[in-house]
Amino acid sequence: MTTRRYNVKGMHCASCSAIVTKKLSKVEGIREVNVNLATEKATLEFDGNALTSEALNDVVNKYGYFLEAEQHPVTLRAAVTDSTKMREQKEGELHDQLRKVQFALPVALVVFVLMMWDIGSMFLHALPHLPISMELLNILFMLISTGMVFRTGAPFLHGIVMFVRSGAASMDTLIGIGTVTAYLYSAAITLIPPIKEFLHAPDSTYFDVTIVVIGFVLLGKYLEARSKMKTGEAIEKLIGLQAKSALVQREGKEIEIPVEQVRTGDLVIVKPGEKLPVDGTITTGHSSIDESMVTGEPIPVDKTVGDKVIGGTINKQGSFIFTASNIGPDSVLARIIRMVEEAQGSKAPIQQIADKVAGIFVPVVLALALLTLLIWLTVGSSYLGFSAALSYGIMGLVGILVIACPCALGLATPTAIIVGIGKGAEYGILIRNAESLEKLSSVDTVVFDKTGTITTGNPEVTDIISLDKENNPTSLLQLAATIESRSEHPLAKAIVEAANKQGLTLDDITDFKALEGVGVSALIFNRSVSVRKPMENEKKGAELQQLQQEGKTVVMIEENGRCRGLIALSDTVKEEAQEAVAELHRKGIKVIMLTGDNLMAANYMAKQVGIDEVIAEVLPHQKAQKIKALQAQGKRVVMAGDGINDAPALAQADVGIAMATGTDVAMESAGITLLKGDINKVAQAITLARTTMRVIRQNLFWAFIYNIIGIPLAAGALFPIWGIFLNPVFSGIAMAGSSVSVVSNSLRLKRKKL
Repeated sequence: MTTRRYNVKGMHCASCSAIVTKKLSKVEGIREVNVNLATEKATLEFDGNALTSEALNDVVNKYGYFLEAEQHPVTLRAAVTDSTKMREQKEGELHDQLRKVQFALPVALVVFVLMMWDIGSMFLHALPHLPISMELLNILFMLISTGMVFRTGAPFLHGIVMFVRSGAASMDTLIGIGTVTAYLYSAAITLIPPIKEFLHAPDSTYFDVTIVVIGFVLLGKYLEARSKMKTGEAIEKLIGLQAKSALVQREGKEIEIPVEQVRTGDLVIVKPGEKLPVDGTITTGHSSIDESMVTGEPIPVDKTVGDKVIGGTINKQGSFIFTASNIGPDSVLARIIRMVEEAQGSKAPIQQIADKVAGIFVPVVLALALLTLLIWLTVGSSYLGFSAALSYGIMGLVGILVIACPCALGLATPTAIIVGIGKGAEYGILIRNAESLEKLSSVDTVVFDKTGTITTGNPEVTDIISLDKENNPTSLLQLAATIESRSEHPLAKAIVEAANKQGLTLDDITDFKALEGVGVSALIFNRSVSVRKPMENEKKGAELQQLQQEGKTVVMIEENGRCRGLIALSDTVKEEAQEAVAELHRKGIKVIMLTGDNLMAANYMAKQVGIDEVIAEVLPHQKAQKIKALQAQGKRVVMAGDGINDAPALAQADVGIAMATGTDVAMESAGITLLKGDINKVAQAITLARTTMRVIRQNLFWAFIYNIIGIPLAAGALFPIWGIFLNPVFSGIAMAGSSVSVVSNSLRLKRKKL
């Protein structure tokens, strides 16, 4: 089995990825095709040897697409270079789209207002007619629409050409046929009066329809392209976590080399404050390492000889030497990157629906329009004569294509999404794209990371227990803080901060010693005092056991060899966590905690906030697997987290929700970001998603109902019975009416309280 990845050029919508997938799947020798629209990449699995790029392009070039084999980067640094080049190219394409939108959208809005004014003045006597002659306005609209169709709307023309050449229809094809038909009909009766007279055509033209449709569709395409730009940022930032160089021992000398040159078995030297270049095992020394970028846990982990260390983590204290083991693609960081890439390849159900609609709607509408013309020319000629039948047939053809012009369909989702996203921003809920909202509306399970999501993410002093009558909790805290003030350990800083909050005065100390992997000691007024962690072989009292069962980190305060008391530290639960979980329960949603912390600590936290289920002691590369397992059970899963270690799970989940107080990588991997890290907003985001999707469904219903009712009327279905024929001008009114109803319905979201 051979697997290859390709960059795909020319994809603009979900239909494009569906076409590429369908055509490549039929090629002999290709076993599986996965086309990722977000990254514009295709992953192909071959039964035998991979086909050449030329052979593959022979298949897809005729449909307007181009495949370019992706060169697998030898190192993560090389991947950064490739990613940067790709981003610069995408930014250039996005800038070109923005320029089109900046021209087309204001024009479309003005024309839309004028169009509504003109239509309104026909029925409302209180509304004056436009203060400009229709002849002059028609010429102006014709000039504008000419530029819109043949320059700004060039991609839609290309969609028509591809449809004619290959029979493959995309959303561009749909937009192109509607706008070009309206434009050509209008131009013909405007520029060639004999045609108008011959057809007995009305004065109405559809230049305004062409302008409005192209303007709004271009806006939607730009917003989609901008959201796609974000898909690669998480990968880039993950890659950027790797150290650039490493200090290694070779042939008895210490030399600094690029991280790409580190070999398995190298002895790597790490100094305080440095980032570990690769994975390995400590052979000499002790240290406290900040592994929060991998585990998400804020408390640094004490490491000694024999312990494993992970590339990208930060050495907080002391120097040590470790033997390099997993490097390059086998490292923990590289595995996380691969998982994020794979999870981002999933498709939203709404994309698949759009593919099917685009593939059916275009040929059906075209067939109906042509059938209408044929019936009028054959059956109609027998009763009305050829000239009259031709006139009605042409009007029927144009009327069907105009009324079926997907203006309302194009507005149905973007307007609701734009209003919904704006509403979310008011509540501090930042939503990346429509896909996230669509999926969020149907979730039934919310998975929370513990640290930084359910908890604050910072260790704090929670308990001070005196074990003798000579010391009270205040004096014990003062004693411990006095010694810890000389230490750089994060737990020491938490103890000193607790003393500062109480306004305690710290004494002078002498003979300070840092006991690596154990604690600190010093002399205070000639008393030997130490603050250290309990040893495994020590007898544990009831107080110590109780604190440890609650998942807290405990240090002992000793004076002259006698234990005077205990200080417990722990990550504390956010004030809003309990109410947030309760609100999710009221919505019928199951709540799960997924954490790398130990089971005892996780259960203690979960009990405090009412969480239904706990999955603990999970390594970073296992988190995404746990999410997959839940999805395999048929659950629709939201993952809420804030750490780099959460990135694969956030990407794998149906919807990832990141805390803005967390890492940039977590936020880039998620579809939704909550400002200030307020998890109460998870329930609010779900309410917003459900409401927005309900509005979108209503919009789509109205958009389709206009077509279902309007197309038969435009075809002349009522003419044989009552002599009623829907003039194309009323087709335009119906099309505009569908747009107004869709926009008005979307604006109702502004009044929704979350």
